[in-house]
Amino acid sequence: MGSNWFEFFGTSTTFIDFMSWPFINILGFSYEMMMVLFAWFGYIGFVYAYLFFRENIPVKIKVFNIDFIVLVLFLPNMHFWTASLGKGAPIFMGLMMFAYAIKDPKKRWVVLLIGSLITYYIRPHVFLFVAVGTVLGYMTGKEKISFWKKLLVYIGMIGSLLLVQDTILGVAGLDESENLVQGFEDFSEDRAGELARSGSGVDMANYPLPLKLFTFWFRPLFLDAPGVLGLIVSLENLIYLFLFFKILKKDFISFLKKSPVSVKMSITVFLLASVAMSFVMSNLGIIMRQKSMVMYFLFFVIYYYLAQKKYDRIVKLRRRRKKALVTFSK
Repeated sequence: MGSNWFEFFGTSTTFIDFMSWPFINILGFSYEMMMVLFAWFGYIGFVYAYLFFRENIPVKIKVFNIDFIVLVLFLPNMHFWTASLGKGAPIFMGLMMFAYAIKDPKKRWVVLLIGSLITYYIRPHVFLFVAVGTVLGYMTGKEKISFWKKLLVYIGMIGSLLLVQDTILGVAGLDESENLVQGFEDFSEDRAGELARSGSGVDMANYPLPLKLFTFWFRPLFLDAPGVLGLIVSLENLIYLFLFFKILKKDFISFLKKSPVSVKMSITVFLLASVAMSFVMSNLGIIMRQKSMVMYFLFFVIYYYLAQKKYDRIVKLRRRRKKALVTFSK
C-alpha cells in the first residue's frame, strides 16, 4: 500500500484501505492476520447487537424451542459476511454500536460518534437511513424524552446530513443531478442491469415493489439457490420468513404506533434500506451480502413485538389471579 496513510482517507472501499494501512505498514500484519482482525470487528458488532437486544428487551422468547436472541446471533450467513477482510465486518460493527449508543447518547456519545463515523465512511447512504430513522424515532417514540435531549439528537443528525449530503448523493452519482428522482431511477436501472448479467442475476428491475422486497429479504429459496452456499442461505431465509410471519398480525400496526424510539428507529432503518437496495440489487449473491447489514433491525422489531405480547399476557394473568383472590377472600 502507499507510503502516506491519509492518501486512503475517504468513503467506501477507500476507507477500508485507510483502516487497514497502520496494521499492514506499521504492525506488519499479514493477509491472514488482517482476516482475523476484521473477524474481530465482526465479533464486536455481535457483542453490541447482544447488548442492544438484551438491554431493550429483558423478556426471553423462544422460537423452535431456542432462545430468540441465541437463534439470530448464530445465523451462519450473518457470520460469513462479517468474518473477513472487507466492508461487511466494520459496517456491521458501526451499525450495532450506533444502535446500542442511541438509547443514552449523552453517556455513550463516544460509542455513538465512532459508530456514526464508521457507518458514514463505509456506506454514506446507510448513514442517511440511520439518521432519518433516529430522527423519526425520537419524534414519535412513546418515551417521555426531555426537549433538550430531543433537540440535541435532531441537531446532531440533521446537521450531519447537511454536512455530508454531497458525499451521500455522490455515491449514486446524484450530486450534480437537477432531478434527484429521475437520477435515482437511472442509477438503479443501470446498477440493476450490471448485476443481473452475472450467473445469479435476477430481473428485479421489472418486479413490482412487493416482489422486489420479498426477493431482497427472503431469496434465494432452494429452487434459485446459487451453489452450496445458496442452499445454506435458503434454509436461513426460510427462518427469516417464519419470523416475519410472526408480525403479520392485526395488532402489529397498533404496536408500532405505541412502540419506543428503538423500535421505530429500527423499522425505519430496515424499510428505508430495503426499499433503496431492492431497486439497485439484481444479483442473489450481492443480496445475501448486503442484507446482512440491516436484518438485525428487523429481528429486533420482531423480538420486541413478541416480548411485548408475552409481557401483556403475563400482566393480564396476574390481574386475573389478583381479582380471583380478592373475590375468594370476600
